[in-house]
Amino acid sequence: MGSRFNQRDQKRKVNKIYNIAITIVSILIVIVAVSIFLSDDGTETKKATTEPKQVAETEKGKVVDKPAGKEEETDSEKEDAVGDSEATEEDAEKEDSKATEEDAEEKAEDDADSEKAGDAELVEVEGSGDGNVASTYTSEGWKPVGTEQSGEHTTSFEKGSVDWNEMSKAIASGAGIDEGSMKLWWLQNGGSPTTAIGTVSEGDNPKTFRVYIEWVDGSGWKPVKVEELKTNDKR
Repeated sequence: MGSRFNQRDQKRKVNKIYNIAITIVSILIVIVAVSIFLSDDGTETKKATTEPKQVAETEKGKVVDKPAGKEEETDSEKEDAVGDSEATEEDAEKEDSKATEEDAEEKAEDDADSEKAGDAELVEVEGSGDGNVASTYTSEGWKPVGTEQSGEHTTSFEKGSVDWNEMSKAIASGAGIDEGSMKLWWLQNGGSPTTAIGTVSEGDNPKTFRVYIEWVDGSGWKPVKVEELKTNDKR
């Protein structure tokens, strides 16, 4: 009887030791798990705390590495912008050069017209006695204006014809007026197949001229006499 009691008591002690050991092991497991968790949480917290600092430092002016692709895109965009700028400058230079050339050509044409009319030295002569004539001029410097016509010449008073246009040019030369701003009020036969008379003025200028021209074979029409009128009798 006493022996059985001792065996049971010993068995209880062994079970108690097992239970204590299991409890200790469980506690150790919990402690290790908590330690690992706390360690991981601390690392994440440190990372989270460090990242804002890096961002703040970047905002203060520190250089931050960018992806290679982004840098390449930025460089490409810069090159495109430089190329567009150079192309725009070249186009602007071409336009300026073209405009300068056109202005030079126009000036040369204007100078040529001025030379034709202005180089001729006018000489005042006695008039025809017409009461509407203020003064009469002629010049040895007047030359034929040239012609596109060939063969036997026939005077044409058809507006817009080659002969009409060449007569207008000769009249403008005699009057000293730019043909582009000349108003041709009247154009008539001068009394023979090779002469004509035109009444003209320049733009809004009231000064009016009666210009006498004659045909020179192979050379075109040539002014021979100009009368400055007191009033425009063809208006």
